[in-house]
Amino acid sequence: MNGQVTAVSRNETYAFSKPVRESVTLLAGLGVEGDVHAGRTIRHQFRMTYEPDLPNLRQVHLMHAELFDELALKGFHVTAGQLGENITTRGVDLLGLATGTLLRLGEEAVVEVTGLRRNPCAKINDFRPGLLAEVFALDPATGDFTFKSGVMGIVRTGGVVRPEDPVVAELPTGPQRPLERA
Repeated sequence: MNGQVTAVSRNETYAFSKPVRESVTLLAGLGVEGDVHAGRTIRHQFRMTYEPDLPNLRQVHLMHAELFDELALKGFHVTAGQLGENITTRGVDLLGLATGTLLRLGEEAVVEVTGLRRNPCAKINDFRPGLLAEVFALDPATGDFTFKSGVMGIVRTGGVVRPEDPVVAELPTGPQRPLERA
């Protein structure tokens, strides 16, 4: 399964959105250089207060540009970085990947997918009223939650990532475990 990076973003401070950049540098075991969420232990602002020593399984947030297309059809204008992701891709079914999938980004960087983005923050409705229901919903038929707001990962191999870089997904060998919330 191959795709392409369409945008890269980072923010040095806690904010809902992240500015788009010309490139980002991924640091092995840490995340995106200069991003507020980089670190070996959890860096999510709310979770740090009660789980400060947990390993950071959310070093990199990846989102599929196809979500923006879907949202546009429903009247929501959303672009790269606005939902807080670091890397925006196209052509890779991020939500359909297995836990442990390796994403090769550009020439060197490798991110291991650890799970789905946890419950999207309620601030998403402050950004665009009604948007939360489009990226996080309860399926009335099955009772299952649908999480559309991307996947999280850890950096296995560092490197520079730029728009138009290739994305190559390598599924883990053996039984595939579906993504759960990270």
